[in-house]
Amino acid sequence: MKLSTQLFHNTYLRIILCWLAALLIRIVWATGRWRTVGAQTPAAFWDKNQPFILAFWHGRLMMMPYCWRREKGMNMLISQHRDGELIARTIGHFGVGAVRGSSAKPGKRDKGGGGALRAMIKQLSRNEYVGVTPDGPRGPAQCVGDGILSIARLSGTPVIPVSFGTSRRIHARSWDRFLIALPFSRGVFVWGNSHYVPRNADAQMLEQARQSLEDDLNRITKEADALSGYPSTEGTA
Repeated sequence: MKLSTQLFHNTYLRIILCWLAALLIRIVWATGRWRTVGAQTPAAFWDKNQPFILAFWHGRLMMMPYCWRREKGMNMLISQHRDGELIARTIGHFGVGAVRGSSAKPGKRDKGGGGALRAMIKQLSRNEYVGVTPDGPRGPAQCVGDGILSIARLSGTPVIPVSFGTSRRIHARSWDRFLIALPFSRGVFVWGNSHYVPRNADAQMLEQARQSLEDDLNRITKEADALSGYPSTEGTA
């Protein structure tokens, strides 16, 4: 039996693995020297209790619980894939909730995307915050999909991207080159601009919004890597 199958079926193994992952995240944060660039963008919304959609690449998930103002509740869109179960349990250690589904455009192959879309729009209407990896759950890496644009258009809520980089790291051999930050790093969070999608957006406007968000995410990811002293290869896929 493969290890991934064992983890999926063994509740105790999943609990231990997610606890260890959360512990590593806390150690990386506690031993690192961290700073934030562009913090005024989300702060303007937090201070007024106005909702927005947090967006970051799937490969930059690890330290995201620490980019967030802790008193502000947030729910992440997490896939129903086996990996999503582990991610949901891990971020739960930091008080981040999970909406299970897909950020893909609703369709025949979508797994829970329609229900997740409705749930996130409902949360935004209650002035709550939601988070989405616009290239998740399976890529292509660093490419914004349609799902996050649908959430932004139907809710009238802006998308604000964020990324992080660390001086000490390894990258997993996965489709998203998942960044595993290491202890005793110099780390930086970089926030991008707020992006709005008009409710009456046609196909051309949606594509412009998609490209604008994708470009901004790749820009701040490269900036985060540069500021942390690590040459970036992100955004070139």
